[in-house]
Amino acid sequence: MTAPPRRNQASSLRRALSVLEYIRDHAGTGRGVSLTRIAEDLGINKSTVLRLATPLMESDLLFRDRETGWFRLGHGTLRLGQSYLSSLDLRTVAAEPLRLLQHAVGETCHLVVYEPPDVVYIDKVENETSVRMASRIGSRIPAYRTAVGKAILAWHGEEAFRAAVAAGMPPVTPHTVTDPDRLRAELERVRRQGYAIDDRENEPEVRCVAAPVFDHTDAAVGALSVSGLTTRMTPARVREVGPMVVRTGLEISHVLGSPRARDVVQHRAAGR
Repeated sequence: MTAPPRRNQASSLRRALSVLEYIRDHAGTGRGVSLTRIAEDLGINKSTVLRLATPLMESDLLFRDRETGWFRLGHGTLRLGQSYLSSLDLRTVAAEPLRLLQHAVGETCHLVVYEPPDVVYIDKVENETSVRMASRIGSRIPAYRTAVGKAILAWHGEEAFRAAVAAGMPPVTPHTVTDPDRLRAELERVRRQGYAIDDRENEPEVRCVAAPVFDHTDAAVGALSVSGLTTRMTPARVREVGPMVVRTGLEISHVLGSPRARDVVQHRAAGR
């Protein structure tokens, strides 16, 4: 017996994955999705849905309730997810997006992780033709006075905010934000516009714009930034760069499994 054409195999695989993705997105809190709804919404007849679902159930990627006949994700998806997450390293995942961002904007780019109440620099891509930033990989800086720190704090709760304030907010430049109420207002603005700004608050002649990086739980575990001298990083330039930094942060977050980033990426792909 000859094997079916490779094109038919690929088509069946794509349709099976569409069933898996549909159930992932519509199974709710555990009740599942009915066979009828899957067939109607995907435009596939019921027998075909069952045929496509069978190997997925055999692999524990799908589970079908014996009483209701409804489908939901199986425990095999959890094993896949855990294996995927265990293989992820933020610096590795972010390396190429960070390099592309640096190439696009022509300024120094940073990647940090959050270690309350500080941020720790774990990667840096410099503009070799400009004055080098004082930051270095491995350095630790209080979150309150950096764009990357504010980008992270904006998406954490009151406890993180209070910890940052309690650790002290001494000025290091004439522009450092030292008032907790002003910091709180800035974090609210970050949540609205999607990116944070450090306007000469950590280095006297440097402006930075940063956006958060979310993990698979939608927690802001890190941030990336673009930094440059104020002569180049003017307020107008910051407004241009801000959305670019946000997009890069979402790209990295999407790879890390962030539901927030996945939804944004899917909407953009659909042209909505």
